[in-house]
Amino acid sequence: MYGRRGRSPLQGAQRRGRELRQQVDMLFADSKERGAVDPAKRKYLFQRCMELQKSVDENTSVLQNLKKTDEPAPVGNYNQRKEEEEKQLLKISQQLQKLAAVLSQDNVTKGYTVDGKCQNSPQTEQENEEEEDDDEESSGEEDAEEEEEEDNNDEEEDDDDELEDQPTIKECITVGDFVAQQEGDLTFKKDEVLLILDKKPDGWWMAKNSKGERGLVPKTYLMAYNKGVGQEPSEEESEEDIEVIDETADRTKIKKRTDSHWSAVRKAITENNTIDVLATMGAVPAGFRPSTLSQLLEEGNQFQASYFIQPELTSSQLAFKDIVWNPEKDTIQPRPTRVSLILTLWSCKMIPLPGVSIQVLSRHVRLCLFDGNRVLSNIHTVRATWQPKNPKTWTFSPRVTGILPSLLDGDCFIRSNSSSPDIGILFELGITYIRNSTGERGELSCGWAFLKLFDSSGIPVSSKTYELLLNGGTPYERGVEVDPSISRRASGGVFHQMITLKKQPQLLVKLRSLSTRSKGILNLLPETLIGSMCYIHLLIFYRQILSDVLLKDRISMQSADLISNPILATFPKLMEQPDLMDALRSSWAEKESTLKRSEKRDREFLKSVFFLVYHDCVFPLLQSTFLPEYKWAEEESEASRWKVIADFLKRNQEKDGALYSLLSSEIVHKAFDISEITYDFLGQARKSSASV
Repeated sequence: MYGRRGRSPLQGAQRRGRELRQQVDMLFADSKERGAVDPAKRKYLFQRCMELQKSVDENTSVLQNLKKTDEPAPVGNYNQRKEEEEKQLLKISQQLQKLAAVLSQDNVTKGYTVDGKCQNSPQTEQENEEEEDDDEESSGEEDAEEEEEEDNNDEEEDDDDELEDQPTIKECITVGDFVAQQEGDLTFKKDEVLLILDKKPDGWWMAKNSKGERGLVPKTYLMAYNKGVGQEPSEEESEEDIEVIDETADRTKIKKRTDSHWSAVRKAITENNTIDVLATMGAVPAGFRPSTLSQLLEEGNQFQASYFIQPELTSSQLAFKDIVWNPEKDTIQPRPTRVSLILTLWSCKMIPLPGVSIQVLSRHVRLCLFDGNRVLSNIHTVRATWQPKNPKTWTFSPRVTGILPSLLDGDCFIRSNSSSPDIGILFELGITYIRNSTGERGELSCGWAFLKLFDSSGIPVSSKTYELLLNGGTPYERGVEVDPSISRRASGGVFHQMITLKKQPQLLVKLRSLSTRSKGILNLLPETLIGSMCYIHLLIFYRQILSDVLLKDRISMQSADLISNPILATFPKLMEQPDLMDALRSSWAEKESTLKRSEKRDREFLKSVFFLVYHDCVFPLLQSTFLPEYKWAEEESEASRWKVIADFLKRNQEKDGALYSLLSSEIVHKAFDISEITYDFLGQARKSSASV
């Protein structure tokens, strides 16, 4: 006899899903009974609701971890069936969240049932009961019931979407007390009437109270307010107002907002007035948002590379965490990290074009390490190039004569020692623009993608090319498409879906496998850093000089005196001024080409030559009054800066060094500041942080 074939894991998850749907239906039926207003009954229903929510979450987790290879036999339309089941579980979870929110409310007004529906007169109740009886009699087989239930759920969702978009609901009444969690939130008490100024897709709405105070409020605390006597919000309005989906990329749930950069993220999410105007005019698609990562960069230096290349202190602040001296080799000790890889940006395809009312100043990709809630590294920017014949395609690392500018280099190194299981790379495609009518400047996110670096077992993902579909909105929103006119939720046959998929905005990247030499080079860098591969050798020079000064040459390890070293004092500034970094790269490449092979193998000799090149090149430029301030995506400023840099380098080449420029009466420098030549490592060092 043949053994019985194993049961399909997918079918098991589907069967469990049907059981959960039946239990949820029974729970909703019990909640509509007249006795449901009893406190004991409500407590029992709430406990059942929580137990079912836990079961739904467990089944969702099991379903997400299933793979096609787990099936004992081939299953047709596997991915489609799995996706449909996930949608059904998501619907159930949302229904349970709504019911739990209603059941948790205290002091239910008499005359209303648990689901918020007004009790009707006996005659109306009898009619409703007859209608329910008719519905029960008309329900046939189990499959027909499931199809009818799915259709009803779809209709309810459509009604919810229409209600959220309906501008007539301007006033809401609060169903509980809320205390502001962050700056910009609005504190309120139960039964307050709030005027809704703006409804945001992330579930935080802009509102104004009776005192004229404005702020953000969670829509889960709101119900539609009707001024008529005896009127209460309908069931559909109540369910819409408490619906919330608070998830990010790869279904990573957002944790409690305790991170320091939430204010910048909130600003990017809420300040959409300009975007709303541009979207209404048709200048940008509805999925565009103010750039989240750009807001973080403006908040301070904590997300800049200049901050992350500084040495990190241990928790005791008595030693350095990421710099260790190797006395045997008389150099810095290589330090492997959990994440150490090289990423190549290939191209972006089908990026929607902005309208003629705005002028695009820069197209670029900003990337960082992200765990679904916090940014875990510096934010690195790579500028894209495009051709007028194909403006929807962005490319990186163009072929140029001479040295490729670091801002255009699509090869990036990524390092991190974070233990987060959800760590991955967040990509945000952006444009810097100026409005032709008003001259207003800004930066928009054209979509974002998230590449998780470890699977559920903690194994690193494969080194290969990835096509990442772009999401609209911000990384803290879910279900937003870049361009709703080209929805990825295509209906029809497989061929039609393939055509629709090709029209979707996407980012093409490649994770490269590392050679032994590449691993050794990356292990000399800080534990957490993202940067361009084209200047990695300059970073290693900086790290070696840093370790020499802090660990080798310092007379006493307890000394905290200022250290006279212009390179350590000024090199971090180059990380935020890519044109000066390119000037240093160019000067070093020219000098290195004149060195002998034996000289290139002498590490100490190379460092001494690097000292000379640095002082003849970028150090005088940093102090020059002729060099305009660096401004992002300003063509005139960039051209002026590069002219000053090019003229200075040419003059140095003709005069065999920077001494002529330093002593010339034609050159004006900034007033001397001791910070130009001194390095305060205690003031610059990073404190040990568990988040990075």
